[in-house]
Amino acid sequence: MKILLVEDETEIGTLVRDGLTSEGFTVDYCEDGDSGMAHATTKSYDAVVLDIMLPGRSGLEILKKIREDHNNVPVIIITARGESDDRIEGLNLGADDYLPKPFYVEELVARLRAIWRRSSDSNMSLLSVGTLSANLMSREVQRSGEAIDMTPKEFALLAFLMRSPGRVFTRTQILEGVWGYHFDPGTNLVDVYIRRLRTKIDLEGESPLIQTLRGVGYKMVDPDNPEPAEKA
Repeated sequence: MKILLVEDETEIGTLVRDGLTSEGFTVDYCEDGDSGMAHATTKSYDAVVLDIMLPGRSGLEILKKIREDHNNVPVIIITARGESDDRIEGLNLGADDYLPKPFYVEELVARLRAIWRRSSDSNMSLLSVGTLSANLMSREVQRSGEAIDMTPKEFALLAFLMRSPGRVFTRTQILEGVWGYHFDPGTNLVDVYIRRLRTKIDLEGESPLIQTLRGVGYKMVDPDNPEPAEKA
């Protein structure tokens, strides 16, 4: 799942971002309402986590704009206030759930998965390329019906590639999309994880699914649709 997190308290935001990332989520983190509004209205997310009190635009303003744009992305609002008025207003504006501060990251993870499960039918939560399938909700991966165990980060990388079969991704794009890095730290992190995925999903007798474009990056190849998509 790709999450937009908007939280102005850096300590809390960093803790939540790192906690979500460790669970296999991809997180865009904004520390003010203006950048949060820009991200929410120009990018696509599986869910949004919004603090209500923010510098610049408030979380409620962002939520209102999201719904005015007929965007049904699941939204969880978080607030430090003890009063119920803000929570009620947020729910009336179309929030799917709320969490009062302080909260455990594990609880946020559970709620994100719950609202995504409610908002998605089985077809939306199942990725399929050839004989490979990945369920975004149960996090189950199968190749020709054979179950494949994945670590959270391996699953996040696999889902990232499976969402756009045929599209070429540079290592920097993969680092940003899966690990949240906005630069290439000069490591072979992507290559290591690609090798891990290949070891797990390229079963004997099955077509290799991840193709290397030397000097460029990687792409997921769909054997049922071999025509390459336009390069990223």
